[in-house]
Amino acid sequence: MEINDTYYSHETAIVDEGCQIGGGTKIWHFSHIMHGAILGENCNIGQNVVISPGVVLGKNVKVQNNVSIYTGVSCDDDVFLGPSCVFTNVTNPRSAVNRRGQYAKTHVGTGASIGANATIVCGHDIGRFAFIGAGAVVTKNVPDFALLVGNPARQTGWMSEYGHKLKFDGNNKATCPESGQVYELNNGIVKRIS
Repeated sequence: MEINDTYYSHETAIVDEGCQIGGGTKIWHFSHIMHGAILGENCNIGQNVVISPGVVLGKNVKVQNNVSIYTGVSCDDDVFLGPSCVFTNVTNPRSAVNRRGQYAKTHVGTGASIGANATIVCGHDIGRFAFIGAGAVVTKNVPDFALLVGNPARQTGWMSEYGHKLKFDGNNKATCPESGQVYELNNGIVKRIS
């Protein structure tokens, strides 16, 4: 076990030189943080996770077991990446064709959750507080607060910042049952108004 002044790394984890790792971050068994990766404060990196060069994770990002985060991916604060979810970074991979350096970018907004075994096809951004269901295959940009499920992923509703499905009334308003926060749906865009 390696305990650094600012972060914890299990003895089986590999943390390459040249990473930036924020204080309070924990890196668990058999994970590999590659050169040039940037992890914010208080992240939790589960077992058997790969974080490739150039990946940027904000503060308090939770990465569950068996997740692969490839070059070109960035996540804002408070993102949740469920077990075995994966990000791609090349749209047309071929073993015999080197496309290194042609990586498409994917950005995951603040507070978004990506469910277990979901796949995020590169070049598509995930909005703030969006919720991607388990096993979904995301093939397009995802709006803020959107709930997507299935393969290919389809939007089936909207979610609150606390992760509850929103039920909009005739005035296009919805209240989160846990937080009491009020949301408004206007022209296909959800915003929290209180």
